[in-house]
Amino acid sequence: VARDTLMAKTLFAVDELSGLVTASVLVRPDRNINNLEARSVRKKMKDKAFAKGVNREDVIVGAQELGVDLDQHIANVIEALKREAATLGLAGV
Repeated sequence: VARDTLMAKTLFAVDELSGLVTASVLVRPDRNINNLEARSVRKKMKDKAFAKGVNREDVIVGAQELGVDLDQHIANVIEALKREAATLGLAGV
């Protein structure tokens, strides 16, 4: 039961954030996730007009539910997406 709860929390925590990270990469001139830093995503997160479909509150609550600092959570998601960058179209132009 605890494992299912952790999985649900993890999926919740990365769902909106992965969309925000992807959008952050796609507006970069090089479209390459390998150069993306957590602080850049945080900056984009503050701009409510950017990726307006992303629920910022869910991003924040997701990190809190996992007990992870938001900047570290963003960095973790970036690192995870880097492993699939080519498949996701985030490896650059």
